[in-house]
Amino acid sequence: MYHSMKIAGLDRKLPLCPLNDELKIAAFVIFGDAELTVACADALLKKAPEFDYIITAEAKGIPLAHEMSRQSGKKYFVARKKPKLYMTGVFDVIVNSITTEGEQHLYLDTAEAEQMKGKRVLIVDDVISLGESLKAVQTLVNKAEADIVANMTILAEGDAADRKDIIYLERLPLFDKEGNVL
Repeated sequence: MYHSMKIAGLDRKLPLCPLNDELKIAAFVIFGDAELTVACADALLKKAPEFDYIITAEAKGIPLAHEMSRQSGKKYFVARKKPKLYMTGVFDVIVNSITTEGEQHLYLDTAEAEQMKGKRVLIVDDVISLGESLKAVQTLVNKAEADIVANMTILAEGDAADRKDIIYLERLPLFDKEGNVL
């Protein structure tokens, strides 16, 4: 079963995957789809306010952040799932995502936080559903004392499309166990 939709002017078929016994989601994976990544980055940048830096959570938002960085000439940062040896220190926040089982952490290098301090930061991701990853990245950016100018995503899933604090390209519906749009 697939959900067909147009994203940034391109037609895509998203496979439906069970989230639980009653609910299915349309899996949106930007990895490997360079055409879609370029188109989405361009479309989001046209909607973006002025910004100094971009940040995303590891991992699926990385291609989008990279392409938005390439097109805009602005640097991007990644909130990592594990601290890395090269990090000078870290900020840590807990996140619970609907697409990943169990509690996770996101980490921001203190050296990167220092670069962001007092700057305008654009938070980007591929899909926002419940907003838990977004909330975690917002916490990290706030700890860095930076100014969040916008939260942007390619797809706003379910109720996230009704949020006033998210700029998105397309609404992504949820599906019942038979694959009908809710």
